[in-house]
Parts: sequence; C-alpha cells; structure tokens
Amino acid sequence: MTDDTRTDRADTGTRSDRTDPDGPTLRERLRSAKVFHPELPTFDVDDVADDAVDQFVAWLVEAVDQDVAQPHAMVISTSSSDGDVTARTLLLKDVDDGALWFATSSISPKGRQIAENPRVALTLYWREQGRQVRVLGRATPGPRDVSEKDFTARHPDSRAVAMTQPQSSPITDEAETRRRLAEAKAAIESDDTLVPDDWTAWRVDPTSIEFWQATTGRDQVRLRYDRDGDGWTRASLWP
Repeated sequence: MTDDTRTDRADTGTRSDRTDPDGPTLRERLRSAKVFHPELPTFDVDDVADDAVDQFVAWLVEAVDQDVAQPHAMVISTSSSDGDVTARTLLLKDVDDGALWFATSSISPKGRQIAENPRVALTLYWREQGRQVRVLGRATPGPRDVSEKDFTARHPDSRAVAMTQPQSSPITDEAETRRRLAEAKAAIESDDTLVPDDWTAWRVDPTSIEFWQATTGRDQVRLRYDRDGDGWTRASLWP
C-alpha cells in the first residue's frame, strides 16, 4: 500500500495497455485515480495506549463512530504446511481477552490451513480515514459455547448455507445442492439451537500490530507494536 501512495514511478505504459488506442494507458489511469480526502485524522505516536490491542480497539471504535463503511471487514491470510498462501475478506466478530475473533468452519480452506499452520495475518483498511492496521498472530479455536453463540446469532439462511456442504467445495449437482439446502433450512426451523460440529470461533492472539496513517503529503505515520513477554515494545517505522 505504501508504494501505491507515491507518484514518482517511471511511466512504462505502452499502447497495448490502452483500452482506447488513443486514450491513456492503464498506468496513467491508475496514477490519476482519486486519492485520500484532504481531511484525514492525525496520529500522534507519542499519545497512544501502552497495549497494542487497546490501541486497536480505540481506532476501531473511532472508525465505527465516524461511519466508516464495514469497519469490521478484514483480510485474513493463511498458509498451508507446504507454504501456499491464500487471502480472503471476512468479518471481525469481537475483540476480547486480548484477542481478535472471527468465525468459520474448521473444514473450510482457511480452517484446514490454520490446522496445518496457525500463524495468520490480518489486515484492516479504513479508506475514509486513510488508515490501515496489520496484525500478525496465532489462531486457535475458542471455547465451544462461543462458537455456538456465534452460529445461532447468524441469519437462518446463512446458517443453512454453512450446513449444506463444505465452504468452497465444487457444486457438482445443482439439484442435489438445492435439496440439501432445503433440508438444512428445515432442520434449523425445527431446532433453532442446531450448530454443526465444524463451526468454530477462532481467536487470534497478536504478536505484532502495526498502525498506518496516511497523510495529505507523501509521508505516512507508521507505528508497530511487538509482543515482549506480557507487554509490548513500540517502534516508529520509516514510511
């Protein structure tokens, strides 16, 4: 993201990049794209919380209060034991007990990768504020009652989809899939407390949290917390 805020890159666009032969190249279009609003919040690295999670909560609450669109949307990156990395966007469900929480099936692609390698990366981006938060940590399953509460709080249609077949699995027979979906909806209607065994609330215990604040100039303000025993150390980073 930091490279994308700079405008001093060499223009290597060619005619083959143009959607219109006489128009701008894709590189030129990207260079002219709308940037951050001139009125961005400030970030004083000398006036922050001692605890990284507390500082994250402060930024998150501020994003919610300022009507940032989907402030709880975050990208989670996971990797398998052989090093294949995947990323997708899901929702942050809670911040509690020093951890960030999300929920998914343990037999989903991300659930299986976490079982192989619990180290994950989370990224939250609040465009309206020019802010980004990067989190590194370890994901572990939370208590079963938390998983159950998360699942039963979801919309019944969402629960039925999660129960129909494993997430990201190919649809090989649409009629059969529709039949399974109907069965799942009927099961939920008859028992609103039904929760599949694979549904899991995951907690991410951070080992590093970086806060990134854009400015109207070319500089940025970056502050990283790193876990140090029971506490945190802090370091300002060059943009």
